[in-house]
Amino acid sequence: MTDRARILVLAGRGRHEDPWHDHAATSHRLALVLAALGEVEVRSTFRDALDDVAGVDLLVLNVGAPTPGHPDDAPAWTPFHERLDAWARADGRILAVHQTALAFPDAPGFGEVLGGRWVEGVTGHPPIGGMRLTVAGGTHPITAGLGAVEAYDERYCRLRVAPSSQVLGWVHDDDEPHPALWVSTAHGGRTVYSALGHDARSYDSAGHQELLLRAARWLLR
Repeated sequence: MTDRARILVLAGRGRHEDPWHDHAATSHRLALVLAALGEVEVRSTFRDALDDVAGVDLLVLNVGAPTPGHPDDAPAWTPFHERLDAWARADGRILAVHQTALAFPDAPGFGEVLGGRWVEGVTGHPPIGGMRLTVAGGTHPITAGLGAVEAYDERYCRLRVAPSSQVLGWVHDDDEPHPALWVSTAHGGRTVYSALGHDARSYDSAGHQELLLRAARWLLR
C-alpha cells in the first residue's frame, strides 16, 4: 500500500478491558514490533476511536470482550461497529490478536470479518506456559519457511473457524491440533487472526515477532 504505512493499534480499555489482560503493555509491544513497517499509533478502544479510520492502512485489534453491566452500554457503540464493518469490507486490512476472538459480540458481522470466534462454553485454554504454534507448509507468505513459533503464552483451543478462512497455524492439546492462526478474505478485505499474545512475555519470542511482521507485510501488500 505505502512505503511507510499508517498503523493504528486499538488497545482494550473501558468496556473492552478485564483484570486478566494488560492490553496497554501488549499493545505497546505490538507497536514496537510493527514500527519497522510504518508510523504506529496506540489508541484506547473508545466509541470515537475509529472516527478517522479512513486514513489507516492497517488496523491492529488487541481488544477484550465487553464487560457485563458496564455503564457504556451496547447501543451507544453502534456507530463504532458500523464504521469498523464498513471499513473492513471495503478492502480494510486487520491484524487481530488473542482476546479479540471474544470482542464485539454485539457487532453484527464482526465474526465474518474476523473469520472465527471464541465460543463460550466450548472454547478454552490450558494453563499458560511454554507453547508451540505449528505452522502450515506451502507458499503462503506469512508462514512459508517460518518454522514453528515458540513462546510463553496461552493455547486457545476449540475456536470456531469460518469455513472460508484459511488456517495457517495450530496449537496442540493432548496431541489434538487446534487452529490458532488464520487469514480471512471472504468479507471483502483482509484479516489475519493470531491467538497468541496473552501478555508481554509472548512478545519476547523472536518467532512471534517474525510472525507478526510477516502478517503485517502481507496485509499491507
